[in-house]
Amino acid sequence: MSTSEEAGLRMESTHKDVFIRHGLKLAHLRLLAALDETRQISAAAAQIAISQPAASRLLSEIERIVGMKLYRRHPRGVILNEAGRLLGERARWMLRALDDTGRDIADIGSGQRGAVNIGAVTGAAIEFVLPVIREARLIHPDHDITIEVDTSDKLAEGLLNGRLDFYLGRVLPELDANAVDLRLIGDEPVSLIVRDGHPLLAKPDASLHDCLEYDWMMQPPGGMQRYTIDRYLLENNYRPPNRVVNSTSLLMILAMVTRTNAIAPVSRAVADFYIGPDGLSSKLAILPVAHQIAVAPFGIVTLRGYDLPAASAEVHRMLVRQTEGQQPPQ
Repeated sequence: MSTSEEAGLRMESTHKDVFIRHGLKLAHLRLLAALDETRQISAAAAQIAISQPAASRLLSEIERIVGMKLYRRHPRGVILNEAGRLLGERARWMLRALDDTGRDIADIGSGQRGAVNIGAVTGAAIEFVLPVIREARLIHPDHDITIEVDTSDKLAEGLLNGRLDFYLGRVLPELDANAVDLRLIGDEPVSLIVRDGHPLLAKPDASLHDCLEYDWMMQPPGGMQRYTIDRYLLENNYRPPNRVVNSTSLLMILAMVTRTNAIAPVSRAVADFYIGPDGLSSKLAILPVAHQIAVAPFGIVTLRGYDLPAASAEVHRMLVRQTEGQQPPQ
């Protein structure tokens, strides 16, 4: 290190915390802020609820700490010099920052402010999380909300490593059931979607057998939805589709369905969002077949024994209220 760099570090160390090390306290800052506002020692003393002699002693201490005069007297009070005005303004700024910090901490404690990290499978994200987020933005505009949409195995991983506060999804076999709590919501119905104008829409008696002659866009093997479709076909004596394109991307699935005659199983909530008048009203349609397909029940999954942060706990309560009517009977 060069001599000039060493000198710079010594100078920086000399100025760092110099007033605090010399004894500057919050009482000094409060008096300076009051004096900057009132320009009278007696009025400043009354504002911070101390006697005038005590205020005069504090002023002497401040001048000793700073190392220079900060004011001069005149018949109607005191006049702060340049150093006094600067210190008074900074004192008011620091006290206001402390007040703001106090309010922010109180808001965090009451759940009115804070970071919220939610995970959800796609259907639950649209059907339940989206309405709650819209409500939360109105009630708690200072919440910093992050939503992760993925499969249940990825969401469980996020819950265990602390990336997520909780998630809406499933407790898969590989997840230790003793580590989590599950508030069950219900099954996730599946619909088969096609493009508007698909040949099967013009066939009044279209069946699942007819669907198997077309390309299908599906989750890769191993996903819960793919497992559900494969099992449903097997249990109802259907062979699997001859041609399957595997993708985890909902965007790719929708693009393929929109531009080809491919068929895709998706969550009914997703289908309604893209097709319904309250959604995107896109050029897609639901095939009137296999309405009873449903993926295994899902719910709100939290870590057992873990107290959610206040903001996350508030959004969790909102989600519980949102899903109460959906919870299956015990």
